[in-house]
Amino acid sequence: MVVTRFEGRWTLEDRFGSPWQYLAVEVPAGSWGLRAELDYERSGAVMDLGCMGAAGFRGWSGGARREFVISPEAATPGYLPGELEPGTWLVMIGLHRIPPGGADYRVTVTVSARPGELEPGPRPADLPPLRDRPVPRALPSTAGRRWLAGDLHTHTVHSDGVMTVPELARFAAGRGLDFLAVTDHNTVSHHRELPAAGAAHGIALLPGQEVTIEAGHANVLGDVGWIDFREPPDAWLAAAERSGGLMSVNHPYGGDVSWTAPMQRRPPLLEVWHWSWLDPRWTIPLSWWLAWDPAAIPVGGSDWHRPGSDAPPGAPTTWVEAESDDPAAVLAGLAGGRTAVSAGRDGPVLLRVGDELVASAADGTILAGPDGPKARVRGPLAKFPGAPGYHRLVDSAGGTLALTG
Repeated sequence: MVVTRFEGRWTLEDRFGSPWQYLAVEVPAGSWGLRAELDYERSGAVMDLGCMGAAGFRGWSGGARREFVISPEAATPGYLPGELEPGTWLVMIGLHRIPPGGADYRVTVTVSARPGELEPGPRPADLPPLRDRPVPRALPSTAGRRWLAGDLHTHTVHSDGVMTVPELARFAAGRGLDFLAVTDHNTVSHHRELPAAGAAHGIALLPGQEVTIEAGHANVLGDVGWIDFREPPDAWLAAAERSGGLMSVNHPYGGDVSWTAPMQRRPPLLEVWHWSWLDPRWTIPLSWWLAWDPAAIPVGGSDWHRPGSDAPPGAPTTWVEAESDDPAAVLAGLAGGRTAVSAGRDGPVLLRVGDELVASAADGTILAGPDGPKARVRGPLAKFPGAPGYHRLVDSAGGTLALTG
């Protein structure tokens, strides 16, 4: 076992130079496990943690963890298990917040050649199958397709959430969702768990990652490999496109995590409806959408992490008209712009079907277009001419209940 220790003081000048700092460790051939531990002065400082192996990315946990372990067979959530390739490894330290006087840090890295000496901990127990779940909604759709209820923004223990992937899958299925994008921050370590967890709990789990920097957050959806968050956002978009993925700007008007990063081109999707749309009478989300790109495909996200911190999966609900509930079919529906967003799975929803706008479970609401209110909705299913531009269902106070592009 070889132990390497680093200590020093990060300053604002270090942060000005780069938000990411690197501590190099040599990993000899035949190594079995690696553990890194970070400790730092907490008064005003926030530091993130990650790892680059000799052959590339091995994990990121941001500010959610202070240590990680990587071995051939297992790794701390957020990190990729696998053989420890010999060479120079880099412990990544993200200088998210550094106070004016700087902050002391200590990093200890242990490398072991003994199998089983460094392990991340026991595997979580399997969950029982879901015995009862809500009946899927039957909504008018194009021939050969159906509308699926889902959520495009959730987190697990692989970043800063509290649920394992199977726990999240079971929870979302119990809320009646057909699909869910699992979008942990700056990592893809959760992707390998998605197929089995989705199959076990009867829900399509879409691989995703929330690419996260101080200037904004964006989801990249699809099995596209790791997106290097250290590159500018235009590089994220190009990487997603090369591998058939989709990029969406998240919570663009979200307080201190609003989108401020410049881009030469616009991603195809926009998280118009985030749980932080606290008052549905606000028109900020609509004005941001129109200013950013009126042609952006609207989606929603709960940003689920844990009880009490945000909204549960499906609040709001993103609807996708797809040929099946296979993740590839859901992504195809998103790419084709066949989306709608509603406050929840069971309330009013506004869909585009052919050349019509269809309002379901919306009796008594008001159909509004880009130029204002257009018609009163009568009955459990109402149809209107499909005029261009975004449309909404609103209540008598002007609060948005559902929308479509």
